[in-house]
Amino acid sequence: MESSFTGDAVISVDSLKKSYGDLKAVDGVSFEVYRGEIFGILGPNGAGKTTILECIEGLTEPTSGRTFVLGMQTQLEPRKVKQRIGVQLQASAYFDYLTLEEILNLFARFYDRRASTSELLERVGLSDKARSRVNTLSGGQQQRFTIAATLINEPEVIILDEPTTGLDPQARRNLWEFIQSINADGRTVVLTTHYMEEAEFLCHRIAIMDYGRIVALDTPENLVRSLPVPFEVKIVTGSEYDLDGLRCLSGVQDVLIEEGTVRMRTSDAAATVSGIMAWSGETGAPVKHLEIIPSNLEDVFLSLTGRGLRE
Repeated sequence: MESSFTGDAVISVDSLKKSYGDLKAVDGVSFEVYRGEIFGILGPNGAGKTTILECIEGLTEPTSGRTFVLGMQTQLEPRKVKQRIGVQLQASAYFDYLTLEEILNLFARFYDRRASTSELLERVGLSDKARSRVNTLSGGQQQRFTIAATLINEPEVIILDEPTTGLDPQARRNLWEFIQSINADGRTVVLTTHYMEEAEFLCHRIAIMDYGRIVALDTPENLVRSLPVPFEVKIVTGSEYDLDGLRCLSGVQDVLIEEGTVRMRTSDAAATVSGIMAWSGETGAPVKHLEIIPSNLEDVFLSLTGRGLRE
């Protein structure tokens, strides 16, 4: 997803640090989030993603540095900030004896601006559950209700911490579409995730974190394009043909050959494919299968850190 958002920053994080004893949970992080975008913070568990959100929200006092939301410094005006943002935490607990409708009405009393509880429940497809309790809902329904609760004060900025953890693929995709609809309303969304596909699907820009630092920040497309070899070209041919000529094709950086299946990492997929066709014509080797496999954010993370995202 390409990003055209620049200039109007609704969140600014300036040289943020947070330590717990000798542990540097956040180590000098700076970035801006622009109005109307979906901004993702991607990284493994323990990278510092949640700590950054807690500092932005005013739940955690930074060791040093500052965070600003809608022009207000969180550390100086935490109540004003909380009036204008919606926050979904990694773990949420509700009163077991209250219905969904009662919980939303209770939350609404904490804010100056209040959305209609019935309209919120309708929007998340839970109108028929208005008089049910949270513990009777499925995992996907609970997550939708939790995000509905973040909208009760009609916030300008929505902050979601690992919003789809624990959901099955269909529930996850449904929640992605709901997050997109919130963004389509004109709201800015900031989310953390350790799912590559989630970040690629939702986010206009992504900050990749590792060990408390941002190691890269850009659009998903630009992050992938920054790789020295952003493509793999895979072909299947006969093992009896001389395949050494493929190593010299334009763009090819390295080649793995296994019983007629050839995998070529390349910096220029179009040039490599053109070369494969010419090679096939010259040698008579049939190309039974050809596939271009673009790199993804997992490859970016591996390139930047030397380890996989889920390690």
